[in-house]
Amino acid sequence: MAPTRRLSVQPSSAQVLAQGMTAIRTAFKLPAEFPPEVEAVAAQAATQPRLPGLDRSDLALVTIDPPGSMDLDQALLVERREGGYRVYYAIADVAAFVSPGDALDLETNRRGETLYGADSKIPLHPKVLSEGAASLLPDQLRPALLWTIELDATGEIATIDVRRAQVRSRARLDYLGVQQRIDAGTAEPMWTVLREIGELRKRRELQRGGISLPLPEQEIGVADDGQWTLSFRARHPVEDWNEQISLLTGMAAAQLMMRAKVGLLRTLPAPEPAAIARLRRTAAALQLAWPEAQTYPDFIRSLDPAQARHIAMMVACTSVLRGAAYAAFDGELPAQPLQWALAAPYAHATAPLRRLADRYVGEICVAVCAGTPIPDWTRRALPGLPATMQAADHRANGYERAVIELAEAAALAVRVGQRFSGSIVEIEQGSATRGTVMLHEQAIEAKVSAATALPLGAEVQVILTEAEPLTRTVRFELAG
Repeated sequence: MAPTRRLSVQPSSAQVLAQGMTAIRTAFKLPAEFPPEVEAVAAQAATQPRLPGLDRSDLALVTIDPPGSMDLDQALLVERREGGYRVYYAIADVAAFVSPGDALDLETNRRGETLYGADSKIPLHPKVLSEGAASLLPDQLRPALLWTIELDATGEIATIDVRRAQVRSRARLDYLGVQQRIDAGTAEPMWTVLREIGELRKRRELQRGGISLPLPEQEIGVADDGQWTLSFRARHPVEDWNEQISLLTGMAAAQLMMRAKVGLLRTLPAPEPAAIARLRRTAAALQLAWPEAQTYPDFIRSLDPAQARHIAMMVACTSVLRGAAYAAFDGELPAQPLQWALAAPYAHATAPLRRLADRYVGEICVAVCAGTPIPDWTRRALPGLPATMQAADHRANGYERAVIELAEAAALAVRVGQRFSGSIVEIEQGSATRGTVMLHEQAIEAKVSAATALPLGAEVQVILTEAEPLTRTVRFELAG
């Protein structure tokens, strides 16, 4: 695993950071507190959830999330069965608390999804629900959509069922703690089963022609002393295995909805041939072998995120993974139903506390499995959901990027004129002298320019020429 690299923003920058966050919230027109009537509806709903009759609190479900998470959408139990595996995946039943057309429902349709910043988040639902009555917190009886997915010995889906049930999580776990127990050989047997399923599902992805880009993740957080921290870190293996369960459930949801010819898919188009041709030229510039007969997915899997030139190639490859959208359908399947990177139809179904679309997908899947009519409120909302979610995604991505840019600029403001080591990971299309540098010792990617063509993938020395927190601007020049 690649080491975590950190850059701290000193507490003395607190005022600048506060001003910057205010400017970001204003620029993105972000919602602030929930209106009092919405909080009142949520508080009332928290005391009167619509509980299902089926009680599956006997299942030894657990949650696994980043440390400190309280908005727990999913609880997991996996086990072996004769000829394969069984996955129990409980998803928070938000519809047990939200009534169609009430103030809370209207507000969540305006917000679309939870927004994450450095020192706070702007939730989709009031905390009395998202971190309280609707969250799958341990030792609490909760309404849930309980997915039961049986897999054969190869990890392929054999049967799918989802129904409302009451569940009780046994523990709130985090990735690092579980990974440490796995590495020490002291983890519970379930995690061995999860590893088997995760590896099988990744193998199925490979066989389908799916891909993933294991780029180091850039994160921002707040330490106990108030310092902001930025870090690049590689994912823990247990995160990948757990992610496969979420992807599995999203594919199962897509299967159910396509069978019923009504639903909401998350789609991604195949890249244009010209985009792949451009990536081949980038690989050649980076002196990375990409044989003509080797497919794009196979080439991606050959890259090593621990090597600078390979990271540069991965960054370039993200340019073809654009154009994700939502496709609503009722009576006729979408002309393009695939999520290209997964090489399969897929739906967002596992995070209803944090993403609006998942509540509607869950309702459709429950009805399909039960053989009952899909609720009218769900069907009526389908045509407008793609635009609602696309706007929410755009706002969330822009907000997250702006907060990171603010932290980077604040951390570097006192270091203008200094020299840094880094690697050129991207060159702007149409300009050989402008691109992106990834600093080696700081968790920062930033714009860089040079008098001559930038050497893509090369390790270089750069000089910081500008770092302005309030405009979130960081610029480097290639050192002579």
